[in-house]
Amino acid sequence: MRIIPIASGKGGVGKSLAAANLAVAFAQAGKQVVLADLDLGASNLHLVIGHQKPGASIGSFLNNPKIDFSTIIAKTDIPNLSFIPGDAEIPGAANLKASQRNMLARRLMSIDADILILDLGAGTHQSILDFFLLSGQGIIVSSPAVTATLNAYVFLKNAVFRLMYSAFKKGTPAYDYLEQLRKEGSGLKMLYLPKMLEEIEQRDPSSYQKFKASMDNFQPRLILNMLDSPGDSEVAMKIRRSCEAYLGLKVEHLGVIYRDNIQDTSLASRLPIVLYKPNSVLSQAIYRIADKILQLPENAAPLAISTVDDSYQEAAVEAEIDFENKKEYVQELLHSGVLSQSDLIETVKTQQIEINKIKKENVFLKHKLSKAVNQGYKL
Repeated sequence: MRIIPIASGKGGVGKSLAAANLAVAFAQAGKQVVLADLDLGASNLHLVIGHQKPGASIGSFLNNPKIDFSTIIAKTDIPNLSFIPGDAEIPGAANLKASQRNMLARRLMSIDADILILDLGAGTHQSILDFFLLSGQGIIVSSPAVTATLNAYVFLKNAVFRLMYSAFKKGTPAYDYLEQLRKEGSGLKMLYLPKMLEEIEQRDPSSYQKFKASMDNFQPRLILNMLDSPGDSEVAMKIRRSCEAYLGLKVEHLGVIYRDNIQDTSLASRLPIVLYKPNSVLSQAIYRIADKILQLPENAAPLAISTVDDSYQEAAVEAEIDFENKKEYVQELLHSGVLSQSDLIETVKTQQIEINKIKKENVFLKHKLSKAVNQGYKL
């Protein structure tokens, strides 16, 4: 079974919409798919796929582990797609104990399906990281906003350090070295992983080799969502460069998805966009990404630099093509009367608000960076 965890460092970037629509695309391709809502504490994925309010859920299982896990796997109206509801009403559902995480992970991995998609919560809580690391081929979803890309990098950084602490057992020289850095508050030093690993390899070769094997199997992939123009796609390179320079991590690019307000109409209709408007630019991007995933090998192998390079070049070309298609699509909607002129004006206003918001975030982050640099010079 192919396990595809989907996460984001920040909420509001379209992670759940990507997870739901990819699940439908895989199901339409003839795969037996299970979509699990692991955004515990804020579970609403059933609304995206048009599933009626769930009865038994992950929350039910956590409260009573003796129940048959298969009873919470519900059939949907979409052929080949089953759904595991989360639970937004049980207090503490988002803060699982280690024993609960392990028990739930075992049940999920024993499911009989071709593909299991895990829609995870936003942020870097330990539970989220552990479920993301159930597979070496998880997907991180980001938007071009500065805060979103920064949080995507922070998520991957925390995932790497989670792998590191799993590889370095207590009492080993490698673990002691990490704890020493943590207690000293060596934040800047800990950000530059390749330099750290040189020290760890000298102190504890055995632990180093164990971590290296884990890193070889860790091949996260990126989806850049909510683009407004082809230039937004360049943001992906910033994530890539940061991951390679500071984490020694190769991140493959699966593709881009443009912002489309028809998604709101689709959500209100409780239909995934690939069912509501399969010919839209957004839907076609989902299908394209789904095809790429299906063509990738299930067993991870070390990524070649050329493979990573190609994925970013391909995504940049797709961003240009989709932008042209989007303009033609909007013109068609205007001429057909589906999209009125007032709708178009409202869309432009909304995008202007988003642009102003991003500008403010840029100013704020530049101010923080300048302040941090000045403090560094004083030290």
